[in-house]
Amino acid sequence: MSDAPVVFRTTGLTKVYDQGEIQVQALRGVDLDLYGGELVVLLGASGSGKSTLLNILGGLDVATQGEVRFRDLTLTGADDRTLTRYRRDYVGFVFQFYNLIPSLTARENVAAVTEIARSPMSPEEALALVGLAERLDHFPAQLSGGEQQRVAIARAIAKRPEVLLCDEPTGALDSTTGILVLAALDKANRETGTTTVIITHNAAIAAMADRVVRLSDGLIGGDYRNDQRADPQTLSW
Repeated sequence: MSDAPVVFRTTGLTKVYDQGEIQVQALRGVDLDLYGGELVVLLGASGSGKSTLLNILGGLDVATQGEVRFRDLTLTGADDRTLTRYRRDYVGFVFQFYNLIPSLTARENVAAVTEIARSPMSPEEALALVGLAERLDHFPAQLSGGEQQRVAIARAIAKRPEVLLCDEPTGALDSTTGILVLAALDKANRETGTTTVIITHNAAIAAMADRVVRLSDGLIGGDYRNDQRADPQTLSW
């Protein structure tokens, strides 16, 4: 996908956390380009730096050294107001835990985002895209874990973000349910063209990606493209 525009470019990205007298180096100089429309699986063990990298890309954390750019916007050194606007206008997040509002229906959880977005999908359209057209008026407590995660995906994609950043989106789910969630992410990527990054420790998920980036001990240990994206329904773990 080298003919696609570069959406993210990181150069020498380093992140050090101070934990008392100990310094933990989460990223050790990461150079990475991510391209428009691709689905990337960022693969690595716990502690490899993948969540730190995702949080920096999403404007939730800042690098200690190095540079990160989103298109023409330099995120490095940006102030809080700029980062807040960036997250609101360009980024959708999906986390391991769904963070739905219990007192709101699926439709209302999605509408909470679409009401402040610039040119959103309707909640109904977003929920249909993830296979929940029949569950619009159900509350989170009436939905399975996988359905709640799909509501979270609908909420993230409804504002039509340029990038969708997913942190262990199947981490709290069994494999059968997790595959339904991955299928929803795959469909959303194909139908909306949103650049999608899925971070996981689960190597089986790598087959569904356009591209797989391996992180190990804060460094990129591998970067390759799949000849063909596997259908998530064919995955197992």
